[in-house]
Amino acid sequence: AQAAGWRAYLTATPAGLPFLDCPALDQQTGYPVRHAHPAPGEPRRSRPHADAVIVAPATANTICKLAAGIADTYALDILSECIGAGVPMIVLPFINTALAARRPLRLAVEDLRVEGIQVFLGAGGFEPHPPGSGDEQITAFGWGLALDAAEQACAITNPIAQTSTR
Repeated sequence: AQAAGWRAYLTATPAGLPFLDCPALDQQTGYPVRHAHPAPGEPRRSRPHADAVIVAPATANTICKLAAGIADTYALDILSECIGAGVPMIVLPFINTALAARRPLRLAVEDLRVEGIQVFLGAGGFEPHPPGSGDEQITAFGWGLALDAAEQACAITNPIAQTSTR
């Protein structure tokens, strides 16, 4: 994303935090990885308005909660606000076939799509992997697909963002 001229701000769920090397990501992006609301009395940290949001790798849990409007983590709170504000959002799942077969997930994906969220699940997007094989699939994760979709969404919703620093 940065190579394409985007400023990258990272927000992690509590479950995703242990998978990240936050100091390295802080250094690479120039911004701290956020994962929690500020404590009472702590000043609110501000960031520029997002031109687009990529939710990736999105778990079944995150997708279902986001569709249901459950904002029980900092990340889900921010994502819910972005949906309400009309910020283009791309969701790139990373789930197995057992989770993808569940009705609650299928309904959540449908609900997000009705709200205008691009969920890349199925043909032309992320194809769920067999349970227990996620480690083997991660190198082929479709980051480029999500970035291309964000570029296209911004070209439609905010043509000025195409010529300015994001």
